Amino acid sequence: MGGFFLSRAFRTAVEDNFNTTLQADLDGLVAAAEADPNGGVVLEERLLNHRFERIYSGLYWEILPEARGQPVQFSHSLFDHLINIADTSSVGSTTWGYAEGPENQRLRVVAQQVVFPISATPNKDDSRAYVFMVAADLAGVDSETDEFNGTLIWAFSLLGVGLIIAVLLQVRVGLRPLARLSGALARIRDGKARRLEGTYPAEIAPLVGELNSLIQHSEEVVGRARTHVANLAHFLKTPLTVLASEAQAQSGPLAEQVQRQVDAMRRQVDHYLARGRAAGALDVLGNRTRVEEVLDDLVRVLARIHGERGIAISEDCPRSLFFRGERQDLEEMAGNLIDNACKWAKARVRVSALPEGAKWRLVIEDDGPGLKAEDRERVLGRGERLDESVPGSGLGLSIVGDIAKLYGGTLALDSSPLGGLRAQLVLPALA
Repeated sequence: MGGFFLSRAFRTAVEDNFNTTLQADLDGLVAAAEADPNGGVVLEERLLNHRFERIYSGLYWEILPEARGQPVQFSHSLFDHLINIADTSSVGSTTWGYAEGPENQRLRVVAQQVVFPISATPNKDDSRAYVFMVAADLAGVDSETDEFNGTLIWAFSLLGVGLIIAVLLQVRVGLRPLARLSGALARIRDGKARRLEGTYPAEIAPLVGELNSLIQHSEEVVGRARTHVANLAHFLKTPLTVLASEAQAQSGPLAEQVQRQVDAMRRQVDHYLARGRAAGALDVLGNRTRVEEVLDDLVRVLARIHGERGIAISEDCPRSLFFRGERQDLEEMAGNLIDNACKWAKARVRVSALPEGAKWRLVIEDDGPGLKAEDRERVLGRGERLDESVPGSGLGLSIVGDIAKLYGGTLALDSSPLGGLRAQLVLPALA
């Protein structure tokens, strides 16, 4: 918009200057004209602009009788053309307009009426009027305007590019601290840092301090919640142990009923305490666990526990694989799955972990009897025990599924190529 107004202002200034020059040429033509005794016009052509002498030069003049018929005189530059003024407008005694000139030139025309006395007649008041007309080609105005517009376009283009570069630099430099802050938050989320570290500008330093305080407060709240969970577990398990011992010391239907209810309460306590602890861990930023270390420890411990049965546990896990969560939760999920596989395996358990983009998959297989398709949902969804001959509460797979869901993961059961059950646990990973 600004460029448009500048272009219009420049063209107006050029046209005004052009009209002034044209008016000066008309004044010169009138000044060079003298009346002869019979009312004719005599010109001192040496006083005129030399461009009037060159054919089709772009500057022309005509002297017409008042009736606007054929010109009585015209410039050499017109050669065989005449000026037919159109689109006229009057300013005082001067008439302005436009005309089509030789070689399709577009002419700006100025005309003025001049009266000359006739001295050869007895009547001293006799006179004759003529119209003096000067025209000039507007190509010069168009050329100057186009040149100015070209310069204007280049100037605005360079200015625009300069402004864009300046804005980009300002945004890049000005927002760099925010990019650093975003990177620091990503490091905390990925478990590579526990606090926002580094020096920040005074404008965002209070925000950094508040975020660090919020992270610390979150850790304290989760820590207190875990303490309460541990206290609750201790408080509930002790009375349940006493009840179970008393029930075992007695005989009869009442003792059996008490024992069954105590076992059910133990399973539910273990189930919901595990869920509560995992849910609390999700609120803590910066959790990062190396999968290989957890699997190594679990395989070593469980191989020793089930060593009397000759269970061989193989493990395959890349060292660069990280779980986005707490080590204790991964230990509980993987430990339950591996322990369950060892309980039902005949001789072999295979543990493997592999990355899958933003997630990773833990696959645990055994060569045991496996599970029918209709039994897998009962085990996963309701934690039912299908065989009382194997020790355990029966809630292990159900707890694993619940914890996995809290992390946005999944647990699936199907048949293993080894002949038994294959458990596939998908969890969030870190790069």
